[in-house]
Amino acid sequence: MTTTTPENTAAATNRWYLSAAPIARALVHLCVPMAAAMVVSALYNVINAGFIGAQHDTSLLAAITFGTPLLGIVMAVGGVFGVGGSALMSRLLGASEHDPAKAQDIKHVASFALWGAVVTGAVLAVVGLVFLRPLVAVLGADAAAVPATSEYVAVMLAFVPVLASSFALEQIVRSEGAARQAMIGLVLSTVGNLVFDVLFILVLHWGVGGAALAVGLANVVSIAYWVTWLQRNSENVSFAPKWFTLRADVLKPVFGIGVGELLQSAFLIVTTLVLNNLAAAYGDDPLAAMGVAVRIAQVPEFLVMGVTIGVLPLLAYAFGKGDAARLRAALRGAAVTVGAIVLVFSGAVFTFREQVFTIFSGDHSVLAIGLTILTAQLVAAIVNGFTGLLTSLFQATGMVLPAMVLSLAQGVLFIPIVIVGNVWFGLAGIIWALTVTEVIVFVAALVLWLASRGKIARGLAAGSEERADAALAEAPAA
Repeated sequence: MTTTTPENTAAATNRWYLSAAPIARALVHLCVPMAAAMVVSALYNVINAGFIGAQHDTSLLAAITFGTPLLGIVMAVGGVFGVGGSALMSRLLGASEHDPAKAQDIKHVASFALWGAVVTGAVLAVVGLVFLRPLVAVLGADAAAVPATSEYVAVMLAFVPVLASSFALEQIVRSEGAARQAMIGLVLSTVGNLVFDVLFILVLHWGVGGAALAVGLANVVSIAYWVTWLQRNSENVSFAPKWFTLRADVLKPVFGIGVGELLQSAFLIVTTLVLNNLAAAYGDDPLAAMGVAVRIAQVPEFLVMGVTIGVLPLLAYAFGKGDAARLRAALRGAAVTVGAIVLVFSGAVFTFREQVFTIFSGDHSVLAIGLTILTAQLVAAIVNGFTGLLTSLFQATGMVLPAMVLSLAQGVLFIPIVIVGNVWFGLAGIIWALTVTEVIVFVAALVLWLASRGKIARGLAAGSEERADAALAEAPAA
């Protein structure tokens, strides 16, 4: 395929970026819109905390912190179908370079991914609303925070099917290399969120319930945009029920990668619950500080995630096509980009951390704790970005076991580390537990990458992961 710019249609241009564009241009096309959208989303989270903070009630900020595991539920449901489905779709798109019939299977994967996310999200929403009271207790809310947390959680639960399908759709759009369209949907959602925040929080004074409602309705906006764009522009994606399938060749690779996302999100929920319950023993100030500090640290962190998530379709396409040189070049370029972002942007946030934090809280006790938490978060971001890039490589190449191990590692390690840290060092041990965990997980990711290079090379030579497994089984023992 030529490296010159193709016919100026959305589908043709997006596919050219995946297949033949110079790596630097491909990374800019895929990662810059993704990073921009995620930074906008992170800035929204900071502004949203400012809206809630303007109510001058620490329990409201604590309620949002307690409700954070619900986002883990959304990631778990949307990630199973969205990440698993999109990785398979990109591999099929690459494989269709040699076998055009593969493109037809993309419709089956897309329909299964979307409707699977909707139905599973609806079931979880009903269960959560039925057991709302015990759920709020498990989240760790104390007596003062229970009313606000219950309100926030109830509204968020009602929108779990919407949030899960929105997350899945974002991945489906990106699977075809349509990073700019993914960004537009996320930006539309963020702008809608801000408009709804002003209406529900500042005008109608609905507090945290209004904040949760704004999140749900804003995602309806992004869903409408993505579905409309795909129907008008995609040659391969369809959500028509007739394409829905439970075929093993769809379920196995989708769930193979998606289960890793599920486990990672499940452990995110568990670790957040453990963290909230341990931190609650020190009062509302640490919880409020965590809520603000995490949102500030998300700005450089989301820039990195824009690269590690944005490059996934490029890696998957190159692997499906069997283009080893392009896969290596994409991985190398993404790694350099991640390193530059971590050094520049995390350094800038660290330098001006006190000035930024004081915008959201003038309480000196909250400020002191928050600055320490923010420092720990930024140190963790240094290694987390490279771990995320290696995880994307494993997902893109269909390497189920390494992806699952990394997903399990953070949760499995964090829980004992944070408990021991609390016993030995008190609040400081809780704050730095995530940083210690991220360093250990990064080392594990490097080991898994070195151990998996042979299998990835075999998969590239054959042009598919299935043939890589067969070649590996037939290969003589080393």
